[in-house]
Amino acid sequence: MKRIDECFVEQLARLNILISKDQLNMFQTYYDMLIESNKVMNLTAITDLYEVYKKHFVDSVAIHKVFPLDSVKTLIDVGTGAGFPGVPIKILFPHIKVTLVDSLDKRVRFLRDLIQELNLDHVEAVHSRAEDLAKDNLYREQYDLSISRAVSNLSTLAEYTLPFVQKGGNFISYKGNEVEEEVETAKRAIQILGGSVTSIQQIKLPDSDIMRSYVIINKIDETPSKYPRKAGKPEKTPIK
Repeated sequence: MKRIDECFVEQLARLNILISKDQLNMFQTYYDMLIESNKVMNLTAITDLYEVYKKHFVDSVAIHKVFPLDSVKTLIDVGTGAGFPGVPIKILFPHIKVTLVDSLDKRVRFLRDLIQELNLDHVEAVHSRAEDLAKDNLYREQYDLSISRAVSNLSTLAEYTLPFVQKGGNFISYKGNEVEEEVETAKRAIQILGGSVTSIQQIKLPDSDIMRSYVIINKIDETPSKYPRKAGKPEKTPIK
């Protein structure tokens, strides 16, 4: 079996991403801290070395194949959990100013320790619900790109994320293989929130049977001030 770093370099190359030795070391540190912290908190069900690299690290950055990240300046990762996909993107595209948002304090504490250990600049981990943070003018409509690998339905995710995107920017939702019906159901909500579905892009992850879909939504108008609604409302009663 090839060494993990050799596999990782090859997989990233197939996604048009080059990685330095220092960046490889950062991913090793990330893995070590993830596994150690996972012993005392629920960060991931995936712990095997090769599986973490493939299903978390590669999956996080494969978006570059369909939406090149070189020109992105500001990014917010909503519902980041253990830092996916925001931290792998930050490691490989250090020019991007990144905000990581999660509602669970212990996850945010892990992320802050990770950011410090990796010595990452211009990255912030924020403990907040998206519904609350999106009302703050320091964050509302301040980002080129909003991303989420969370499992909520697209109508709910759009309400969580589109308020953070500036006009002309994009929200990209990481989804599984079957997504067309979900997109169709969410189109009205996306329109109300100021967005428009640009495209659905699909790729097969390198050395994997996993098919990843990306729903790319362009922000064409400002989000009405009443959105997002109060905490819990987007999940319980998605816009229809």
